[in-house]
Amino acid sequence: MSTPFHRKHIVLGVTGSIAAYKAADLASKLTQAETQVDVILTPAACQFITPLTFQSVTGRKAFTDADLWGGEAHVLHVGLGHSADLLVIAPCSANTLAKLAQGIADNLLTVTALAARCPVVVAPAMDVGMYSHAATQANVETLRQRGVIFVGPAEGRMASGLVGVGRLAEPAEILGHVRWVLSRGGPLAGRRVVVTAGGTQEPLDPVRVIANRSSGKQGFALAQTAVDLGAEVTLIAGPTTLPTPVGVQRRDVQTAEEMLAAVLEVATQADVLLMAAAVADFTPVAPAEEKIKKEAGIPQIRLRATADILASLAPLRLASGFPRVVVGFAAESQSLLDNARAKLESKKLDLIVANDIRAPDAGFGVDTNRVTLLDAAGGVESLPLMSKAEVAEAVLARVMGLLKA
Repeated sequence: MSTPFHRKHIVLGVTGSIAAYKAADLASKLTQAETQVDVILTPAACQFITPLTFQSVTGRKAFTDADLWGGEAHVLHVGLGHSADLLVIAPCSANTLAKLAQGIADNLLTVTALAARCPVVVAPAMDVGMYSHAATQANVETLRQRGVIFVGPAEGRMASGLVGVGRLAEPAEILGHVRWVLSRGGPLAGRRVVVTAGGTQEPLDPVRVIANRSSGKQGFALAQTAVDLGAEVTLIAGPTTLPTPVGVQRRDVQTAEEMLAAVLEVATQADVLLMAAAVADFTPVAPAEEKIKKEAGIPQIRLRATADILASLAPLRLASGFPRVVVGFAAESQSLLDNARAKLESKKLDLIVANDIRAPDAGFGVDTNRVTLLDAAGGVESLPLMSKAEVAEAVLARVMGLLKA
């Protein structure tokens, strides 16, 4: 399974802005993601950065206005506009933004934009007053109504020394939006997928919690892969600082009780539930209202079992038929396959992903995993050590097969 970037053709427009240097990083990242990148620089962009910079990172000629009248193609702007899967303009100056809104085509970039028959992503970059000006805001609204996708601008310090909204979004953020746009219409288009990720925190007092070692990395990888396949994804996440994949609707929770409520709210409208979260099995009976002081001695903490989310979902699933596919996860330190099979059967799951948390290169906190997939029909598939993104791809491939069945 390849990412949405694979073998796509992207035209990257670069306009006159000091932020043009970030476009070189974006072009490099897009090329490394296996896209074919053709760069068009406006005359003003060439005052900040050279075509050679982009040729060096993409391995392809970067175009300027001189090529509009040259011999690169029969009609260069039509060839670029019609062959592109996506047109990205980053940075996009106020001047180019106005030209796009008014249909002005006086350079190679703007005439290519008029000829393009693909989605358009624009990342504005300009000074604070220029972006907030009524004319610029009207142009932004006009382009939004036409379906242009905007990334940023961000808030921060400008080259002028002013602070406010107008900075170019970071290349990683633009890359995330590009990935999301390219994923639309994938094999899971029209499907709703719910993913749970990370651990929960059960409060002992206003300061301390009972938690576990789950980082949420596997759950976030599942959410990214699901949205890559075109699904509408809701990610229910325990406390984590991981960035939300672009296109994913994220809901943050802290406790097992909050995760239960969130899952029950959305799962019965979902086609797929991927229950990757490491939900606490126990929570304090009576959390202290004030911080527990060590001077009072060692506290005696009574615990009670938390609600079983998958068990709570079972009767709702029986009544509604949703989620159509439910995948559980079993992080075990002993009797891996026996415990996973027992959980698969008792929770009436379609598939369970089992991993041994004692392995130093798999499980909590690392970027790799070694899992075994067990299905309701008795099948067992052991996967080699792979990245969590690759595990997510393997799991979603099985999910798509289950949906078809």
